[in-house]
Amino acid sequence: MNLPRTKLIPNGDNIVHTFTDTEYKNRQARLRQHMAKNNIDAVIFTSIHSINYYSDFLYCSFGRPYALVLTQDKATTVTANIDGGQPWRRTFGENLVYTDWQKDSYFYALQQLIENKGTIGIEHDHITMERLDKLQSAFDKAKLIDISVDCMKMRSVKSDEEIAHIIQGANVCDIGGAALVEAVKEGAPEHEVALHSTQAMVREIAKRYPHSELMDTWTWFQSGINTDGAHNPVTTRQVQKGDILSLNCFSMIAGYYVALERTLFYDHVDDDSLRLWEINVRVHEEGMKLIKPGVACKDIALELNKIFEEYGLLESRTFGYGHSFGVLSHYYGREAGVELREDIDTVLQKNMVVSMEPMIMIPEGQPGAGGYREHDIMVITEDSAYDITKFPYGPEHNIITN
Repeated sequence: MNLPRTKLIPNGDNIVHTFTDTEYKNRQARLRQHMAKNNIDAVIFTSIHSINYYSDFLYCSFGRPYALVLTQDKATTVTANIDGGQPWRRTFGENLVYTDWQKDSYFYALQQLIENKGTIGIEHDHITMERLDKLQSAFDKAKLIDISVDCMKMRSVKSDEEIAHIIQGANVCDIGGAALVEAVKEGAPEHEVALHSTQAMVREIAKRYPHSELMDTWTWFQSGINTDGAHNPVTTRQVQKGDILSLNCFSMIAGYYVALERTLFYDHVDDDSLRLWEINVRVHEEGMKLIKPGVACKDIALELNKIFEEYGLLESRTFGYGHSFGVLSHYYGREAGVELREDIDTVLQKNMVVSMEPMIMIPEGQPGAGGYREHDIMVITEDSAYDITKFPYGPEHNIITN
């Protein structure tokens, strides 16, 4: 059988890209400047977030490897034959398809795009040991170095186009939140409430972005004991009067995740729960005031710790106070260098986008049991920051009496 290992599938027309051509050219130009400064001849991106950031292509792996190869004169996605012409239509740049007819045709495709010499940047935080071994064999005369941290730092500071896009995502989450509240009633199962919210967001994205791919937008809705974890899956548990509820809406528009998270109660809230809720809201409000340029991530965390310590609740915290938002930062990959935690020294700067999302968890059987969480997204400006989340928070707004 003599079938090709690589091919081109220019099927159809290129789509309308998420951002302007200038935006993608600027992203690639910044990377090329970094490559030239550090004597890097080529970069092989393998993560969903990096490939999407530089090319506007989102892949569905299903066990197959993908790549974006970037050199000083070309950017090419390397995709699987199973995808047909879709990667070609969506890539800002060129596209090369590898086939399944022979083993390791993916690495053969990479060899068609990069010379076996010099220095090649790869993502150590994404590539598996097996694929790293095969890459080293395919490019045995080249030096492979990590570029993931440097690229994460570049992505952490957003362009004006990105910020406008993220604001649209926040608007969609607000719509999802309103739909969720609309669906809450006694006896409603978590999954039905979540579905109502998810559908509202997907339809809104389709309206605002008619050229986008509609994928991976969803809502987590937890009730009662299920609120104890921030990322607990939806279940069939039914809402009961007096339940603590957790609203978690995640819009994904062309690879950019935005989130809305709120504590709610159904019908009424007991005194112990109200006290805990109000404490977490206080931390949330103080935290939003602290987010501004020139402040180190760790200093925000340490300052907010003092409030929880005042009430004996510091050990009830379950994670950091917030993190960067941008391309795929909440699901497929994190911009881990910008997180509001005690161990992160990064200094906030203009055009970073970060959340404030304090959470405490009280175990079952204790007064006020459940997970309490608020979540707003802040855009940092020259001298301050502003909140792009408009859905209200706190007991004044979120005791649901449908």
